[in-house]
Amino acid sequence: MTVNEPVHDTFEDTPAKDRDPDWFKRAVFYEVLVRSFQDSNGDGIGDLRGLTARLDYLQWLGVDCLWLPPFFKSPLRDGGYDVADYTSVLPDFGDLADFVEFVDAAHQRGMRVIIDFVMNHTSDQHPWFQESRANPDGPYGDYYVWADDDKQYQDARIIFVDTETSNWTFDPVRKQYYWHRFFSHQPDLNYENPAVQQEILSALRFWLDLGIDGFRLDAVPYLYQEEGTNCENLPATHAFLKRVRKEIDAAYPDTVLLAEANQWPEDVVDYFGDFAGGGDECHMAFHFPVMPRIFMAVRRESRYPVSEILAKTPAIPENCQWGIFLRNHDELTLEMVTDEERDYMYAEYAKDPRMRANIGIRRRLAPLLDNDRNQIELFTALLLSLPGSPILYYGDEIGMGDNIWLGDRDAVRTPMQWTPDRNAGFSSCDPGRLYLPTIMDPVYGYQVTNVEASMASPSSLLHWTRRMIEIRKQNPAFGLGSYTELPSSNPAVLAFLREYGDDLVMCVHNFSRFPQPTELDLRRFDGLHPVELIGGVRFPAVGELPYLLTLAGHGFYWFRLRADTAHTALPARADGAARRTPRPAPAGTPGAPSAPTPAGTPRGTPRGIPADTPASAPDTTPAPAPAGPRPGTPAHPPAATGSVTTAATSSVTTAATAAGSPAPTPAGTRSATAAPAPAPTRAGTPGSTPAGTPAGPASRPAAARR
Repeated sequence: MTVNEPVHDTFEDTPAKDRDPDWFKRAVFYEVLVRSFQDSNGDGIGDLRGLTARLDYLQWLGVDCLWLPPFFKSPLRDGGYDVADYTSVLPDFGDLADFVEFVDAAHQRGMRVIIDFVMNHTSDQHPWFQESRANPDGPYGDYYVWADDDKQYQDARIIFVDTETSNWTFDPVRKQYYWHRFFSHQPDLNYENPAVQQEILSALRFWLDLGIDGFRLDAVPYLYQEEGTNCENLPATHAFLKRVRKEIDAAYPDTVLLAEANQWPEDVVDYFGDFAGGGDECHMAFHFPVMPRIFMAVRRESRYPVSEILAKTPAIPENCQWGIFLRNHDELTLEMVTDEERDYMYAEYAKDPRMRANIGIRRRLAPLLDNDRNQIELFTALLLSLPGSPILYYGDEIGMGDNIWLGDRDAVRTPMQWTPDRNAGFSSCDPGRLYLPTIMDPVYGYQVTNVEASMASPSSLLHWTRRMIEIRKQNPAFGLGSYTELPSSNPAVLAFLREYGDDLVMCVHNFSRFPQPTELDLRRFDGLHPVELIGGVRFPAVGELPYLLTLAGHGFYWFRLRADTAHTALPARADGAARRTPRPAPAGTPGAPSAPTPAGTPRGTPRGIPADTPASAPDTTPAPAPAGPRPGTPAHPPAATGSVTTAATSSVTTAATAAGSPAPTPAGTRSATAAPAPAPTRAGTPGSTPAGTPAGPASRPAAARR
């Protein structure tokens, strides 16, 4: 079977691509379905040209790498994961020339591209399968796993328990059974056949020759079968992945392989390969178990579901990285939880049976959290700060909803909502021709929830998300640093340290819906000042006493720990290596002490700053100001214009004390010794002021809740 002749990428002439073997560790990924993002020709189906036209928006958002689920030729019985040709584009989406144009355009904007590659199975409409069933003795007769009965591999679990009753299906043409781990229309390839291995390697090289930057390898644990096992994570599977990695590294440096293995962490770490050698299989792997536990932790108002799974996660090779996510194109999978935990999740997040699919919940992030902005911000902050590279799902940055009346997982794959105009600005076609209907809902409908409206509002979730992505990029500890949980006196509060060289970032998150105090043992950082990353507020210095913080309900802090002057040495690193003494940061640089917040600023008053202002620079502008373009960013993002929201001076009100230092007092309030502390504030709102700032005139408390 020959493959299509590739149309080669022109990437060698594109200086925007940063040759960096660790790029994926710092990257913010964005999953975008081709058919869901933008229709360019009015047929009601998103396509590659439409996606290319929206790249300016993704560049503006701050995305580093785009992940495209399958766009190959397919009967689309499983959203494209039923591949009928590994080396062609589904005509509805365009052609190979359109794909090359898209990759080039992404690279010109400094974004990389990875694509889904379904290694385990094909569609039953693939020419290989049709030849195999028609001619058992022909060249494709052994491309799939055939048997005379369905008695083999009985220890293998059925993955789609809601639709399949067996992993074997009888074929009336060949009069034998074929093996499939997923739907019966997706027969598994036979990797015992060297010809199959070569076909897959050739297809991988085909797309790499077009200039892509990597693959998400779908369903990799199931490539081989062995009697007496559960047919998952077998040594032969790892041997083949090592071969794939070796051949790709030799010819395509800086390519990333992301393993999709819905397994426990102790099994997934094997997909990184040799630990001592830094990893010789996949560069990345999804951390599936942490995702449902974030949802559990917030509902239970306890950090333990998250802290326990992270404590059980083994170390990974130096050159590897976890991929973490909140939602994606599939259901929120509950395979990696106990039966009791699964029942709890259904009761809390999917009371309506229509919200469930297979072993999971088919809902988007905003509806799962009842469109609660505080919770959405907390979840996103965790996504961007926990160890691993974050993966955003298209539309979550504007709070898109879902449609549980649609079948299977289409509930979370509806058209991107760009404007309040016809078809949400997704397509110019008659609404009846859309591949899926747009969301029609008073809360999540495109008339209200769309990019244009979000761009116009400086306090929107979109602007906030962009700001948080920018802050993550300015602090390399988030992508490259170690993770150390800090003991907290309050079980509802998760505190941890991200450390990379001299970059020390402390994150504190409150899983409770109520304000919570916590004491942290920070004696190791005696003399350092926590500087809040979102607003640049400098908190009291750390001392020998426990450091007290009070967090708003579902609030969080991100701090950089920094020395006050050049004469204050940083504490010794955990590995005993000496630190460089930091120089004082000039005013206006990330981490520099900020100017006082204007007294009496009402909560929720947006105060815009130019887009090229450093994330932690203090904001003293009294009124909204239009955002200027960032270097390399289009001056007018698609669909709308708007200013970047200035982040809050602090995510929660501080009651921080250390070594007898007084707590900062919000402007317009009395000191803490004369009156009760004001209610905590949230990230993205004014409310905390550096210690020593004089109180302003009486006004509405800056810490008032939304």
